[in-house]
Amino acid sequence: MTHSPARVPGSGTGSGPAVRRLTVTLYGYAFLDDFVLLYPVYALLFSDTGLTVWQISSLFCLWALTGVLLEIPSGAWADAVSRRLLLWFGPLLTAAGFTLWVLAPSYWAFALGFVLWGAKGALGSGALEALVYEELDRLGAADRYGAVMGRARAAGLMAVMAAIPLAGPVYAFGGYPAVGLASVLACLLTAATATRFPEHRGPADGTGEGLGDGSGDGWTRTLRAGLAEARGDRSVRGALLLVPAVTAVWGALDEYTPLLVRDTGVAESAVPNWLLLIWAGATVGGLLAGVGRRLGTGGFAGLLAVSAVALAAGAWVRTPAGIGLVALSFCGFQLASVLADARLQDRIGGTGRATLTSVAGVGTDLTTIAVYGAYGVIGSATTHGAAFALFAVPYLVTAALLAVVAKGVGGKGAGGKRAARAARTSGSRARP
Repeated sequence: MTHSPARVPGSGTGSGPAVRRLTVTLYGYAFLDDFVLLYPVYALLFSDTGLTVWQISSLFCLWALTGVLLEIPSGAWADAVSRRLLLWFGPLLTAAGFTLWVLAPSYWAFALGFVLWGAKGALGSGALEALVYEELDRLGAADRYGAVMGRARAAGLMAVMAAIPLAGPVYAFGGYPAVGLASVLACLLTAATATRFPEHRGPADGTGEGLGDGSGDGWTRTLRAGLAEARGDRSVRGALLLVPAVTAVWGALDEYTPLLVRDTGVAESAVPNWLLLIWAGATVGGLLAGVGRRLGTGGFAGLLAVSAVALAAGAWVRTPAGIGLVALSFCGFQLASVLADARLQDRIGGTGRATLTSVAGVGTDLTTIAVYGAYGVIGSATTHGAAFALFAVPYLVTAALLAVVAKGVGGKGAGGKRAARAARTSGSRARP
């Protein structure tokens, strides 16, 4: 017996009040979750408190490691208990961390805040994707998942772009306490919005209403089930590997874009404007997910290749005009990231959807940490433009591998592949 909820009778059009409620809640949740005025100034808060560069870097590492350690257990937990509960509880952890930062600023307060923030990210990662996919599937709208999640990511990016210009006036009015209070309020609103998510789950263990009891045996059982599916299904393994291969590098490079822009010779005061162009490109990429859903494996490989060339060319020229190409590349990479997640969700047919999504998240986190380390070495030995151009190479390699796969399966046809996937999914639901 699986967690997959029974489809609503008569559903299948992918529209209606139920779908609208889900998507509106998701877009509001995504926007509020990233509408954090502390984002553009928390590094300044750390520095003004007296932290050294080494201490600030150690906080970022602690943040990333917390997510790595908690990602898979929290994903298995999300398959055993209410995912909506985790999406509600996570923002409260972040609110507590931000409160601690502004009331008692110190290295250890910042460290604890990052642990809470990392825990929040782990709780939501996997749980959100699994909840949205299964609710859309229940309503006969699973094919809209990529477009819906693309818009949700775009909503988050728009929140960041809205928070950046607001942070300055709020800081001028009340300093870090005012910025912190606004950020805490955003977290509380995010938690409140999470309570509006619909959640219909089938019996988890055959003993009743079915969201599991949250016991150790419950979440370890879902963890074993999810990992067993990855071991037994080659297409699931491939989709798991594709997510970090697509998502991690450009996600890490995003942290260094201010340095890349400054190296083009623009004035310091103009750097945020060029960064907004890059983030606008990523936002458009999320909005294009519905159209990009039609891309086959060969088209996906082409998307990665074109984005990689745009990244390398735009960074290498070290001119403001080149930043436009970088923005174009981020548009492509954001689109590819959403499509990679959608491919993974389509291929998961068992009970461990959140678990496997979290496994992909761990792969992304570990790869991101590796990119941070590599960039520290490469960026110290050359220009930021050259470093960005070099990091386009992994995408070209991934594109080449996907092109080979597309050539190998080209004879099957898209219709045959869709039919096989539908048969596999239908079979997973029919099993007692």
